[in-house]
Amino acid sequence: MKNTFSKILRYLITLSVVGLALFLGLKLWNNYMNSSWTRDGRVRAEVVMIAPDVSGLVSKVAIVDNQFVKEGDLLFEIDKLRFEHALADAKAVSQTRKAQYEMRRNQHMRRAGLSDEVLSQENRNDAELEVAVAKAQYEETLVQVETAELDLERASIKAPCDGWVSNLLLRKGDYLDRGESHIAMIKKDSYWVYGYFEENKLSLLHEGDEAKMYMLGTDYIVKGHIESIASGISDRDNVTDQRLLANVNPTFTWVRLAQRIPVRIHIDSVPEGFTLVAGMTCSVSIIPKKKQKKEHPIND
Repeated sequence: MKNTFSKILRYLITLSVVGLALFLGLKLWNNYMNSSWTRDGRVRAEVVMIAPDVSGLVSKVAIVDNQFVKEGDLLFEIDKLRFEHALADAKAVSQTRKAQYEMRRNQHMRRAGLSDEVLSQENRNDAELEVAVAKAQYEETLVQVETAELDLERASIKAPCDGWVSNLLLRKGDYLDRGESHIAMIKKDSYWVYGYFEENKLSLLHEGDEAKMYMLGTDYIVKGHIESIASGISDRDNVTDQRLLANVNPTFTWVRLAQRIPVRIHIDSVPEGFTLVAGMTCSVSIIPKKKQKKEHPIND
């Protein structure tokens, strides 16, 4: 009897352990598959591409790699000699046109005082038109002077915002074309996190939900909230050929993986002593808002 009881007890213990293991395994599997979290999180930031508005040789680089600069600080300069000459030329032309305009205007005023016997009406009209043409030409040169002044001013490229210079490769003596970017700046206070959640978990996510970002390889936790959820991603199977017809893939992958949908997370607080860097990876866990009970009016 004692041996039978011991045997039954051993069976019960074994079954209990197996049952507990299955329960915990299912619990972990459900938490892994259906909870609102992802390992695929990326720290992002606004990157400002700095390009000159004029072309020329770089005469001065006033920054170093990874330097923090404030809005309006000088980044680099393009050789100003050509722009100074262009400004001087524009001013000289403007002075010439101004003198011509004043001469035509004085001639018109003198002719306007003459009688019809001395000067015909046709000549009066021609003189008036010549004044208008001279005035327009003078005003044109004023615009050219302003443009030359603007080019000279923009030969000094300044920081458009507060931020950090990143991966500086620009050197003195480089030739830059107008509109060609050569400096990237990480804008201050522009960091956010993109969490790439599986499509089957989107129903668990809502704008405003609290988020915790567990930074890879550290004990730091960055806190934030869901700012927005992407409304679409690229469909690699929905492409067109040269004739704009649908290019249908003849093969089908039987094992289908859930699509990853970008969820933008606004950063609310960063732990003291931790430095955010664009490109860092993290795990993102979403804490849904607690449903508030609706208040019902009390009937008297």
